[in-house]
Amino acid sequence: MLMFLMYLIFLIPLCLLSNSWWMIHSLMFFLCFLFMFSMPSMFCWGNLSYLFGYDLISFGLVLLSLWICVLMIMASESIFRNNYYNNFFLFIVIMLLIMLYCTFSSMNLFSFYLFFEGSLIPTLFLILGWGYQPERLQAGIYLLFYTLLASLPLLVGMFYVYNFLGLLYIPLLMNNFYINNLFYLCMIMAFLVKMPMFLVHLWLPKAHVEAPVSGSMILAGVLLKLGGYGLLRVYIFLTTFYLFNYIWISISLVGGVIVSLICMRQTDLKSLIAYSSVAHMGIVIGGLMTLNYWGFCGSYILMIAHGLCSSGLFCLANISYERLNSRSLLINKGLMSFMPSMTMWWFLLSSCNMAAPPSLNLLGEISLLNSLIGWSWLTMYMLIFLSFFSAAYTLYLYSYSQHGMFYSGMYSCSLGYLREYLLLFLHWFPLNLLILNSDIIAFWL
Repeated sequence: MLMFLMYLIFLIPLCLLSNSWWMIHSLMFFLCFLFMFSMPSMFCWGNLSYLFGYDLISFGLVLLSLWICVLMIMASESIFRNNYYNNFFLFIVIMLLIMLYCTFSSMNLFSFYLFFEGSLIPTLFLILGWGYQPERLQAGIYLLFYTLLASLPLLVGMFYVYNFLGLLYIPLLMNNFYINNLFYLCMIMAFLVKMPMFLVHLWLPKAHVEAPVSGSMILAGVLLKLGGYGLLRVYIFLTTFYLFNYIWISISLVGGVIVSLICMRQTDLKSLIAYSSVAHMGIVIGGLMTLNYWGFCGSYILMIAHGLCSSGLFCLANISYERLNSRSLLINKGLMSFMPSMTMWWFLLSSCNMAAPPSLNLLGEISLLNSLIGWSWLTMYMLIFLSFFSAAYTLYLYSYSQHGMFYSGMYSCSLGYLREYLLLFLHWFPLNLLILNSDIIAFWL
């Protein structure tokens, strides 16, 4: 584990070189390649060193973090082209990757908490430094205070666990201490805000709309998964206390339907994709809270799938934004005439977003449907609407942006760069390839 960490730390001095953009990009691709081969062969913790180690849940999420960070550098080529503090940008991306790597591979609850909070700082710098509008300051404050306010009780909860058990080592945590309602709320609230659950989700669309493409990619791709990962870990010792889970399931499913309706009336491309993330995370929370095997596996699969799919859609939105300087659907319409070769990528990633086969989203959603309906037949009513509207707003996004009369201000056809096609391919390919080997990501408990 420390081997990969040292690799990342030694990438930092390279940021000081004047033309190190593509070199760092290539070295991070090489790191992904190396990391794939260190997959834990057993269904338990492996590669142990000091504070760090990983099992299959951690492995998938660390690999996702590495992959999305490489693609962030690839997508943000305009920063390099305009020489807009590009060395500092690379430094921020590497720092963020180090934080995420340490978060997912922490064996100790306290170090997990430190890195979990630490990942906020580079994200804030990305939004404040490279965002598009003056409102990015407000979005940054929203992001910071929503997540920090909910995370402080988690710290107190960890001290409580340490007081009783004398350890915070994740594989050895047990629930042989007194658990009350307040402790239960303290332990899960931070993760529910981070997911984000409906009612505490307002920071997410704001942050997405103001963030640059790299900020949106890492927010949708990995930072939302921190909440799900935390829930998977803390439910080890909260399994006896599931009386309140029906509240979170109800809020998430009803909220998912409401957010899907909100998606149907968005005119901002980024805002629509951001709200669709809230709807997808709603069903993930629902599946997790059922505390059964289907739910745990399904939520993990959908987290990986959503990370790739949502990140790809933000890339597409940015490609249109760079050509037309607008994210509005009123201007981004008829793109089939303007960028005909991009329409296929819009179609492929939109179909993945609505969980069409053979995408990984389909596998995740089937597992989550199983777990929720097995938990209670009443969830069927909300799941029907959730699945229908998920397809409806994705079709709305695709058809409004690709079809119709194009905006008169556009004057010629515009093909994508090879870099952009490769970027979209690297999102879409793993998303549809992983389903062929789904036993790795489905049978880890």
